[in-house]
Amino acid sequence: MDLSGASETLDYFIIATGESGLQLKAMQDAVKEDLKEAGIRPKGIEGPSDRWLLMDYGAVVVHLMSPEAREFYDLEGLWADARRLELSAS
Repeated sequence: MDLSGASETLDYFIIATGESGLQLKAMQDAVKEDLKEAGIRPKGIEGPSDRWLLMDYGAVVVHLMSPEAREFYDLEGLWADARRLELSAS
């Protein structure tokens, strides 16, 4: 989600869904490793949780969520003013 027009402090949210705690952890590890190789380190990581992991990279925040948490917290609805961008995994 492009938040640059809806927030003064954030530019982007990346929201992804994992089907289990193990999958969420694997996704977290992959994001962390890929960005580390690019010289980018997180400001903070909240979790671990079987429902929601949050990775703070400053202007970009990564949310890795279970389907239930994603539906319950409805970040897309809370940030309805933000422009949605679709990305696919490579």
